[in-house]
Amino acid sequence: MDTQNPSAPPRAQSRVAAGPADESRTRQPRSRGGLVHENTRHTTRFTVIGNHLAQHPELSGLAIGLGAHIQSLPAGAPVDIKTLAARFPEGAVRIAAALRELEAHGYLRRTRERVPGGRIVTRTVSCNQPGHRPAPEAVPEVVPGAASEPARPTSPHSTPEHSTPANSMPGHSTWGRLAPGYSTPAHARHERPAPGRSRPRAPRKPLPAVPQPACGAPGLLRAGSELLAGLRRDDPRLLFSACDSAHLAPGVAAWLERDVSVAAVRHALTTDLPPEGLLRRPAALLAHRLAAQLPPPPPFRAPAPPSTAQPSAVRHPLQTCDGCDRAFRAPEPGGRCRDCRVSVPAAA
Repeated sequence: MDTQNPSAPPRAQSRVAAGPADESRTRQPRSRGGLVHENTRHTTRFTVIGNHLAQHPELSGLAIGLGAHIQSLPAGAPVDIKTLAARFPEGAVRIAAALRELEAHGYLRRTRERVPGGRIVTRTVSCNQPGHRPAPEAVPEVVPGAASEPARPTSPHSTPEHSTPANSMPGHSTWGRLAPGYSTPAHARHERPAPGRSRPRAPRKPLPAVPQPACGAPGLLRAGSELLAGLRRDDPRLLFSACDSAHLAPGVAAWLERDVSVAAVRHALTTDLPPEGLLRRPAALLAHRLAAQLPPPPPFRAPAPPSTAQPSAVRHPLQTCDGCDRAFRAPEPGGRCRDCRVSVPAAA
């Protein structure tokens, strides 16, 4: 009874609590080396990062860290190379290389766009799951120049500390609680449109291309513009702006250049128009007709022969006058010059 078994553990080993993200976690005895988690549940100021990023087999440690840092920032925070180099001890060269790694593996998308003021800015999109794009209604609309507000409580008895943040989704952090050293620019903040506020209208599609005349004569373009301006008399819907008329005028000039009369062009553009309410873009319809129904060039016509001109006077050889020995031109030798022929009748 006094025999002891030194290999028996002094107490039962406790199982490490498995979280929802890792339900297959098994017991980790302290007698072995390795990682032991001491997890505390986050309630505020946290960001969900996928293991596909945190344990990426091809990304460098700096790229993984920058990817996690960028996903923890709120929308509108600056993530350019200069700002990140001022935030972290790594230089601009290493940070630029890490951003290129994230972009190559789909965690970042960077595009250059022209803002209404004329400047060209870089739009950076952070993807917490590469290859999966959110539904269109789940993407917050960007309103230039609009300021964002922190998420407010949903009930009068709740407070920001106890209420669930409106944007505590994976890959997003709480609004209004920026990381140290960051501030959201007023011109780059996002907000959802207020109830009853209409979304900005999408840019209008460009008009279809129209044929161009081979000879850009001002008279043809002027005739094309006058024809387009007169179409509203045939149909009030065919009232075009100056920009649309300038786009369509070369197409009309190309028709007139092919020996098509003005009445024929007007008939081709105004016949069989859609009924009332279905003609939304008359300029686009006319541009399509000008290009699709362009008549062929006129048949080749041989140039007219030049008009018969008067034959040039025959140049006779020089002859010697029998009366005064002067030289004069005559078809045959002998005879008298003009002066001698006039003086002989007068003397007689």
